[in-house]
Amino acid sequence: MLTKENQVEIHVLRRQGKSIREIARETGASRNTVRAVLRGQADEQYGPRRPMPSILDPYKDHLRSRLEQAGPIRLDATVLHREIAQQGYSGSIYAIRRFLATIRPRPQPEPVVRFETPPGKQLQIDFVVVRRGPSPLRVFTAELGYSRYAYAEFTDNERTETLIACLERALHYFGGVPRHILCDNPKTIVIERNAYGDGRHRYNDKLYDLAKHYGFQIHLCAPYRAQTKGKVERFHRYVRSSLINPLQSLHQESVDVALCNREVQPWLREVANARVHATLKERPVDRFQAEREHLQPLTPPYGGHRRLRFATSSTMPVPFESLQHPLATYERLALEIAR
Repeated sequence: MLTKENQVEIHVLRRQGKSIREIARETGASRNTVRAVLRGQADEQYGPRRPMPSILDPYKDHLRSRLEQAGPIRLDATVLHREIAQQGYSGSIYAIRRFLATIRPRPQPEPVVRFETPPGKQLQIDFVVVRRGPSPLRVFTAELGYSRYAYAEFTDNERTETLIACLERALHYFGGVPRHILCDNPKTIVIERNAYGDGRHRYNDKLYDLAKHYGFQIHLCAPYRAQTKGKVERFHRYVRSSLINPLQSLHQESVDVALCNREVQPWLREVANARVHATLKERPVDRFQAEREHLQPLTPPYGGHRRLRFATSSTMPVPFESLQHPLATYERLALEIAR
């Protein structure tokens, strides 16, 4: 089944310089399918087929009941197969094993072991709530996995358009595009996890347009496992202790989005990216000099307005534009944030 997400992934991998053979091997699609997607001739589908009835269905309640009765005692599939065979089940033991795998308690996951990523491979992003209420304050953060070179921007919301604008400004701040962006699971990013099968998610259309425009892949943290992106999570604590708390102690109620954005650029330049990182024992700005060479080149600004139609069986992907401001408008906005 070829989904919209599959099509974008194929385009992104092609943008990253992968061959037809490499893309086919990485995505599991045939080479002819990859070619069809790149030509804009692939059909788009949105969901798996409805499961067919199984001869095991009448016995599933019994299997669930037996597992509940057993509690921590593990009942083997052969035992349960023998029990329901006496009740008339004529199917195989393999169907029982597959069903049991879906209802048995899963083992506790191993503690997260953080690992270093090669230069240019990963960017971790997130929003942090600083203040709720009638005058909300949030901070968007982005940190490159190899160098820990970071970007931050303050907002009053976490809407999709805000996320896209912040992420685009972060990419231009870095001067290049990583291959993967690791993030959490809000609706601004992913509409439905595992929508097309295990690990095959349905993403927010607008963010996927941005991914295709700039040529990066979206990777999701496991639900409720934000520590998977521990690098940017630690940066959150540093933003609070080094920037937000001092500002609040000096300005108190007057700390707002405008004030924070005036302060954040010099803080990034002179403090956050210039400090000796506690884990790396090096300055992020120095490691960034090596990482910058491995980032993908930037394309012209996306601006949060350009949308891409996905291919159907008879059409090529055609970009279409809504009302878009001149580039000078975005340049003035970037200068205002930098002040």
